[in-house]
Amino acid sequence: MKKSTYIPLLLLIYLGVMSYIGRGEFFAGHYFYYFGIIGATLLCIVLLHFFMKKRDAMRRDRENDMKRGL
Repeated sequence: MKKSTYIPLLLLIYLGVMSYIGRGEFFAGHYFYYFGIIGATLLCIVLLHFFMKKRDAMRRDRENDMKRGL
């Protein structure tokens, strides 16, 4: 499994645990705060995944160029 997959997956699991711990805010009626934090964190995790995937592809291309002598 690639780093660009398992790191965001671990962060999603962590977000799930933290959402469960913070469910008191949800039950207290602070819906915007609760879902806002979850949404912002999900956005960061998704962006991290795509940036890491792009970085891996660029690294692979650079290694292939070096093997071909470019």
